[in-house]
Amino acid sequence: MTTNAEWQARKEKAIARGESNAQQVYVERAKNAEFWDVEGNRFIDFGAGIAVVNTGHTHPKVVAAVKDQLDKFSHTCLMVNPYDSAVKLAEHLNRLAPGDTPKKSIFVTTGAEAVENCIKIARAHTGRSGVIAFNGGYHGRTNFTLGLTGKITPYKNLFGPFPGEIFRAPFPIEFHKISIEESIKALHNVFKMDLDPSDTAAIILEPVQGEGGFYPAPREFMQALRKICDEHGIVLICDEIQCGFGRTGKFFYSEYCEIEPDLMTAAKGIAGGFPLAAVVGKAEIMDAPLPGGLGGTYAGSPIGCAAALAVIEVIEEEKLLDRAVEIGERFMQRLQKLKQQYPDQVGEIRNKGAMIAMELIENGDPDQPNPVLTKAIVGAASKKGVVLLSCGVRSNVIRFLPALTAPDAIIDEGMDIVSDCMAELTASRTYP
Repeated sequence: MTTNAEWQARKEKAIARGESNAQQVYVERAKNAEFWDVEGNRFIDFGAGIAVVNTGHTHPKVVAAVKDQLDKFSHTCLMVNPYDSAVKLAEHLNRLAPGDTPKKSIFVTTGAEAVENCIKIARAHTGRSGVIAFNGGYHGRTNFTLGLTGKITPYKNLFGPFPGEIFRAPFPIEFHKISIEESIKALHNVFKMDLDPSDTAAIILEPVQGEGGFYPAPREFMQALRKICDEHGIVLICDEIQCGFGRTGKFFYSEYCEIEPDLMTAAKGIAGGFPLAAVVGKAEIMDAPLPGGLGGTYAGSPIGCAAALAVIEVIEEEKLLDRAVEIGERFMQRLQKLKQQYPDQVGEIRNKGAMIAMELIENGDPDQPNPVLTKAIVGAASKKGVVLLSCGVRSNVIRFLPALTAPDAIIDEGMDIVSDCMAELTASRTYP
């Protein structure tokens, strides 16, 4: 039998260190909210491939749709010889996107591509170049999207310079005493000092920050941004790559805020684990680029489109939006107990649906992040069979992203382990 350690040694020789892996656990098979490694160990997956398999690992309908498509063809290039699954998927996305304005969609392969295409479309539509993003936002790993991303380590180290005409404002976070008013004031200061509104093509943000720490944008803030963009003819881009496709209890988080984005990204949970991403937006804006100006060789893969159609069907038939809310409530009940037990270490718990976070601090002080304990809990949980992910600009947030198909028994078992890890580590302070 080959071990995890043996595969890790081979990996380190074969794959560049920049493409590192958070856990030295090599997956052999997976089903719903669990997977098994090459040594036969079972794991409860509270990461879902970073919010990708929202419908669970190897959902039967997704697997069947992909197998059926593979029997027909795997690739022709959507920009050369298209296929009906891409058209059907675009129609679904246009239907599901918030707001009543007529919509159109395009397909690409990755979330970063979706973000870059949003900027291209916004610039083509407005004839302007400037872009405003927010502190703590994460928008991808390409050079341009790193320019938008508001977190240095490990994403931006060594990779500059980044493109110009990108400016940044603070994101409102009540826990860290950044108010909506302060964020809007700072945005207006950008307009006064760095970028005139008449030169601003787009404002882009994650409605719920992902890598930045799972901070949801307040409804009032989103509505204020919508008003500012309307006043100045600026394109409002909502990057829903992580918080979209049912994760928060709505198909897209923007629905909670009762706004209609001009452009919106979708990826991660869109295709049940197959590489696919999309931009969906107001038809007039989407049609600004010339024919042939958007696309890519693998854009709108027929395999990915078939999987995505099955994912939408599963979400709707199995009522996974409601289930996301139920899952979030179940996690919050358990996390509330941890917060009560460990008030000096657990600073805040928060969620929108099944996008759940626990922020760890020291001495009950939000200004004293505790990345050491965060890392220790993630490591200890892995040893006990639970996959957790960390995030946050200060690396002190544990995020929970279970499959929306995860049964209650699995959630409870996993949270029992997390609670045990917390108790052991805080009692002994054995973490580094």
